[in-house]
Amino acid sequence: MQEIIQKFLTNLATTTWLEYIAVFTGIISVWFSRKENIWVYPTGLINTIIYIYLSFKFHLVGEASVNFYYTVMSVYGWWLWTRKDQQHRPVVHITFSNKKEWIQEIIFFVFFYVSLFFILTYLQREYFPGAIPWADALASATAYTGMWLMARKKVESWWWWIATNIASIPLYYVKGLVFTSVYYVVLLVLAIFGLIAWRQKAKKVQTTFATL
Repeated sequence: MQEIIQKFLTNLATTTWLEYIAVFTGIISVWFSRKENIWVYPTGLINTIIYIYLSFKFHLVGEASVNFYYTVMSVYGWWLWTRKDQQHRPVVHITFSNKKEWIQEIIFFVFFYVSLFFILTYLQREYFPGAIPWADALASATAYTGMWLMARKKVESWWWWIATNIASIPLYYVKGLVFTSVYYVVLLVLAIFGLIAWRQKAKKVQTTFATL
């Protein structure tokens, strides 16, 4: 235990300012997401662009692809969240996934996990010997699914974020990005609260539409 603590403190001391910025903007972005605030996207873009660079630097190719995907989806989500109907009300509301959507989400996850696993296995052999294909693919595929659902304001996005955070904590720790590992612990806690908050909002939306 003492050796683990010492390694943690040593790695924390070498944390770069870029990683600090990425971590803090990421936490702020998730906080805005829980509040259903549009600022989730501009703050999130700062986070993802920095992590694209850091992921390549530490041979986390799957995570680099995730953060590129986050960047693209943030632009899409930003547009989707700002759309209004003729009465100037938001077009997209926080809702639960139905059975058909759950099946689509699982297929979406499996497709990306299998694809990323084989791609990362090849890249590990040819270019990135430090890669961990199964773990990187798991963290990446769950994140792909979570981001897709968050843009559509689906409550279930938070379940996928919780899975992403659990997978990412040891992944980044092993790579020496200790501050980022702690960051994912914070995100895990925020994701749990986000799930609770969005469930409550989704129930209110259900009640509102049921009375119309």
